[in-house]
Amino acid sequence: MIRTKVIDLINNSKGTAFSFELLPPLKGNSIQMVYNVVDKLREFDPQYINITSHHSDNEYKTLPDGTIQRVNIRKRPGSVAIASALQHKYGIPAVPHIICKGFTKDETEYALIDLNFLGVYNLLLLRGDVKTLDAPHDPKLYHNYATELQQQVNDFNRGIAVDGSSFEANETPFTYGMACYPEKHEEAPNMEADIFYAKEKVRNGADYLVTQMFFDNAKYYAFVERCREEGITVPIIPGIKPIVFKNQLNVLPKVFRSDIPEPFASELRKCQTDAEAKVLGVEWCIQQCKDLMAHNVPSLHFYTYLASDSVYKVAKAIY
Repeated sequence: MIRTKVIDLINNSKGTAFSFELLPPLKGNSIQMVYNVVDKLREFDPQYINITSHHSDNEYKTLPDGTIQRVNIRKRPGSVAIASALQHKYGIPAVPHIICKGFTKDETEYALIDLNFLGVYNLLLLRGDVKTLDAPHDPKLYHNYATELQQQVNDFNRGIAVDGSSFEANETPFTYGMACYPEKHEEAPNMEADIFYAKEKVRNGADYLVTQMFFDNAKYYAFVERCREEGITVPIIPGIKPIVFKNQLNVLPKVFRSDIPEPFASELRKCQTDAEAKVLGVEWCIQQCKDLMAHNVPSLHFYTYLASDSVYKVAKAIY
């Protein structure tokens, strides 16, 4: 059982800590796919490993009679089980994502109960993607915001169930980080609002913040400075992902609202193949990470989806 807090691992790291995030395999695929990524990256001494969580999506299938039927499918189940498997196999703290979009308050409580039984006490609390959900959720059943989810976890740590009843609180309470957005959340009216909610997350118990992926370090530095001016003192961990496909030049700014600096964009436009873009992505990411490390960031957190080979090359160059 691992009781070490992620915040302590970050604060006690002798240099810039290394961590990464991975996705559960698609339903029906082996967990060996996850182990392969961990085996590849563990030489860089990851302080913790994040496991993403995904709600179900609606799909439309054509039946034999020609009619269309809507079905609800959860394509990537198992973040709780995978977190436990990774932690027990490798002895590395696992950090499952707990999201509120697509999961009821009761489902969240069941996940917290299971994680307690399994000895997984570090979490990352997120709202989750709303783009693939059909309609707004009933607020009686679902949380709408990560700060509401945060309150449920805080209540659980105090021994208060979602229905208001009391129970014997965990011997080891959950600790958690939350997200922040150096280039503003897409739904925030302005940067001031984003800073306000980041401050609320920390005031209510977030030990650290992890950024959305970014490619322009200047925007990260400016965001951190504004947070410090507002009294936010927790570590703000840069979220990093090397570009691996040439179409990400246009896709990533649209999906994640992450600007690509013109010197990088100009070189990406010259790429004729994904292989060329992948090489360039590694080169840019190495320089980006070296600059962040020179500015004494406490940790680097890598998003590995479709990019684990590139992350390995980057980590090999900087650690």
